[in-house]
Amino acid sequence: MINDSSDNCTNVDDLVKHYYLPPLYGAIFIVGVVGNITALLVYVVKLRPWKSSTIIMVNLIITDFLFMIPLPFLTYYYSLNDSWTLGVIMCRFTRFIFHFNLYGSILFLTCLAIFRYVAVVHPMHGRILKQKRWGALACFLCWTVAVAEVSPIFNLIQMEDRDNKTYCLDLASNQPEILWPYSWVLTVLGYLVPLIVVCVCYWRIMKVLKKGPHKESSNRVRARRLIMLVLTCFIVCFFPFHVLRALRIYTRLTPETNCMLDRWVHAAYIISRPIAAVNIIFNLPLYSLAGDCFKQAFVEMFKCDRLMPKTKAILKVAVISKSAANITQDQSS
Repeated sequence: MINDSSDNCTNVDDLVKHYYLPPLYGAIFIVGVVGNITALLVYVVKLRPWKSSTIIMVNLIITDFLFMIPLPFLTYYYSLNDSWTLGVIMCRFTRFIFHFNLYGSILFLTCLAIFRYVAVVHPMHGRILKQKRWGALACFLCWTVAVAEVSPIFNLIQMEDRDNKTYCLDLASNQPEILWPYSWVLTVLGYLVPLIVVCVCYWRIMKVLKKGPHKESSNRVRARRLIMLVLTCFIVCFFPFHVLRALRIYTRLTPETNCMLDRWVHAAYIISRPIAAVNIIFNLPLYSLAGDCFKQAFVEMFKCDRLMPKTKAILKVAVISKSAANITQDQSS
């Protein structure tokens, strides 16, 4: 049990859940739905033929789409001050999808780093990896590993009846004795190992990009931006979540933990959960930076190339008309 001796033990974690989670999850849902539908339409309608990297990107979009399913339910749940009314199966499903999106995204980003490493550092082998069957095989392995990593969550997530309400507990709020070793398995295999692989791959790629006479070419600049975007996503989105989840479970395992410390650790862990989900928004510019002529296909699909000349023509006519009007006014005066 947590030490409740402190009279100043406020429910800061409950306040964070009620006022912070609903607007954040709602915003992620809106941006995620619009952005991922747009990206998927561009890939399906305009980009042909697909390469292995295209298949990886489409599977990343599908993974993000799956997370969109429970977000409205989580938003509604936290806006009602933790009152779950959808049953235990839906409760477990929402927690499962959150972690599946998290570790699925990590795996697909790692897979993309490996493919780009081979293409840049070992271009002869990279030509082979561009074949669609290698992208399909890589995505199948990513889906399989992600499901294997997070499938125990279905048995670990519990519901709790307290204060005339039914709580759908998040992963770190369940049985700490079981979660402590499992959370470390997820952290090491699901985050740290992919992070090391991504860092090594992009470090080697950066070494190659610094060589040669065309260091500032558009392709190399775009490649460096992609590397910075992915590494930022790994550090900003995923790192705080894994650290604070471990702290949350540890404080629940330690009976002598001060009540206020436990509340603040829980509040920080709550704040880290939407930040981890923001990887969905980080993925959106990734599609343009990853190549496959995505930006050009986007412009063609939404007729931006036709709208721009028309817009310029309208502005030109407006400027000429205004100038002519001013000349006429000056002459009349």
